[in-house]
Amino acid sequence: MREPALKSIFTKDFKIGAAVNPLTIQSQEQLLAYHFNSITAENEMKFGSLHPGEDVYAFSDADRLVAFARKYNMAMRGHTLLWHNQTSNWLFQDRNGGTASKELLLDRLKFHIHTVVGRYKEDIYAWDVVNEAIADDGDELLRPSKWLEIAGTDFIAKAFEYAHEADPKALLFYNDYNESAPNKRDKIHTLVKSLLEQGVPIHGVGLQAHWNLYDPTLDDIRAAIEKYASLGLQLQLTELDVSMFRFEDRRTDLSAPGADLLELQATRYEALFRLLKEYRDVISSVTFWGAADDYTWLDDFPVRGRKNWPFLFDEQHRPKPAFDRIANLL
Repeated sequence: MREPALKSIFTKDFKIGAAVNPLTIQSQEQLLAYHFNSITAENEMKFGSLHPGEDVYAFSDADRLVAFARKYNMAMRGHTLLWHNQTSNWLFQDRNGGTASKELLLDRLKFHIHTVVGRYKEDIYAWDVVNEAIADDGDELLRPSKWLEIAGTDFIAKAFEYAHEADPKALLFYNDYNESAPNKRDKIHTLVKSLLEQGVPIHGVGLQAHWNLYDPTLDDIRAAIEKYASLGLQLQLTELDVSMFRFEDRRTDLSAPGADLLELQATRYEALFRLLKEYRDVISSVTFWGAADDYTWLDDFPVRGRKNWPFLFDEQHRPKPAFDRIANLL
């Protein structure tokens, strides 16, 4: 008898999603269809992928993912409308190759968001509108970027306003990583609170949740959930994976996870999902940044070419001990 579907284990709690791309919707099709009820485009809806030239849009890959979601009756999240990475250089330049003005940049942003969100308004129920705008360290609230340099702080509110104009029914999220680290948690809270006070249409906070076997602590995750939820917004885990390595661990001698690491991972996932279930009233979706260990961005980050095994399913798409422990929560 086949294992229970992951989405059925949490059917009373939250959606269960996976990040996908045009290759994995083929190589992982049966796994995705059976276990997940939500998907997110890994890179295919980022600015540089969709809008490589001012008058050039490339929708084919994104359209394929949308069609996949429709085929299997999955919810779909949009990722992401505004980011400092993977953004086409032309966006920040005027017609003469100089720096674009604030007015020109915001006009281009509005046109992009209206075009993209408008295209998918019948298929995408939630968008990561602004991604990773918070500074990682120090006292500065916002990270240095072309957006901040040219448009000042207005670019964040404007992105949400444009997205809401394009699809008034879509849920709009601010999304970031290291979201459970106390300093960054407090900065994210400060930013989102200020947006709410300005009347900006924002509906949720996306916790990327790129975690590992050891960090962050459950106490820090709980504190972050409670702090964001105190704003009256819904939360979604948007990019969950559990690396076998601490971030600062750069060793490359592991060719397969031993039973000890698999047990640590199982214990970690069980504890995480017990915690998430406690907050199912405020957490509406949990999306993994991938589906199985045959494909993960962690194979190239932070150590290029080092294999990682961050998911509930192994390289042959079989359930791992971590899945079994989560299934017991049912």
